This record gives sequence, structure tokens and C-alpha cells, in this order.
Amino acid sequence: MEKATAIWEKIEGYMRPLGLESYPFKIQWYNDKVKNPFPLPYPGDTLAVVVLSTPNMFEKAFKPFVEKKDCYVRDPIDECLLAHMQKVKANFPDEDIDCMQDFEMHPNHRPKVLVQTAAHVAGAARYYQRVDVKEDPWGKDKNIYGVSVHPKYGGWFAIRAVLVFKNVLVPDLEYKEPPDCVPTDEQRIDLLNKYNFHWKDWSFRDVIPVEEKYSEEQKIYFDTKPADRKVLLGLEEKPT
Repeated sequence: MEKATAIWEKIEGYMRPLGLESYPFKIQWYNDKVKNPFPLPYPGDTLAVVVLSTPNMFEKAFKPFVEKKDCYVRDPIDECLLAHMQKVKANFPDEDIDCMQDFEMHPNHRPKVLVQTAAHVAGAARYYQRVDVKEDPWGKDKNIYGVSVHPKYGGWFAIRAVLVFKNVLVPDLEYKEPPDCVPTDEQRIDLLNKYNFHWKDWSFRDVIPVEEKYSEEQKIYFDTKPADRKVLLGLEEKPT
């Protein structure tokens, strides 16, 4: 456990000044929650760390990154987080680390990792799903997607990556239940309705009182179509 604690503290030391958070968990906790084909192919006691971005990541990590880089292959936010995950890995030259980011897919377009489940088992943000509602009001034919809620930021955050330390085992790591911020059926139904049917108005993010939200500049960025974000940032000229 001393090694695992040292690893997590080193990651936190890098992450926090960038508006990022990290939470450790065991692979078994994740695998127990997911169905085939989503279990991860590591021993159950393997150390993993989930990475979240908080509202101030935009100002502390993303904008400085944009100022330094003038060419992008993919979405600038994705590239920013990818660059920082690579730097984290470089801080552990003696460790064999797999990094799976929220946007990464297998060739069959299946996500490499279900990040909301990872954040839930790490105790970072509770993943509210249809099964968490006792009196289901939607009917069998309606697809209802789940959503994570952070105890400090509500829905004003994102789950960005999972780092797996392949050779670090943590059999004694204690499970921490994620805070139940939305405890009643009525509140959970309201949350899932807002997320599934009114997600564009951002209201699901304010399901609980929050300590911090996205800045207006950040809201405009995420409201902009991905194809137009480089123009917004001044990285490309607007087509005539």
C-alpha cells in the first residue's frame, strides 16, 4: 500500500494545479460492475486511477495548452488531456502503465473503458442509472441513459481517463462508496429526465448546489460544434 499511496500522491501533485482530480480503485471493483465485453483484462487487485476534469481545468490546463500548440489532429480538449496523461506516464519510468481515455474506442467502436463506472467504483462521482429508480416512470420501450454526479461540482465536470498500473497490486485498498448526492426517487427521475431529454439546456448539471461551474467562455466552447471549435479558438479561419 505504501507504493500505491506514493503513486497516487505523485499523480495528485501533478493533477491538482491543472484542475484535474484523480482517484484510485481496484480493477476487480470495476469488473464486478460491468457486463461482457467490458471487463478489463488485468488481475483483480491491480491498481487503477480514474482522472476527472473540474470546472477550472479549462483555464488552468486547456487555455495554456492552446497558447503553445498551433496544430491539432483531433479535438483540442482531447489532445490537451492526452498530452497531460503522457506526462503523467513519463513521471513513472519504471512502471508499466496503460492509459485509456474517454474518447478511445476499439476497432468495433466499443469504448475501451466505461469511465462513469470507473469513477463510481473509485468513489469519485456516483453513477445514477435507471436501475437506481424504484418506481420507473418511462416504460420498457424508452432508452434512459445514466449520468454521474460529483459531490462538489454536480454535473459541471468530466471523466477523462483511466490509468492502469499493470504491475502494482493493492489487495488492501479500501472501497469507498461514492456520495449519494441525489438520494430520492423524485430527484433521480428529475436528473435522468433532464439528462436524457433536456441535456442541451445544461439543467442536469445543477441537480445539486455546486461549489463551482464552467465559466461563460467554457460554456460557449462546449456549446460550439466540435467541427467549429478550432475557429472559435482562433486556430483556423472561418470558411467563407
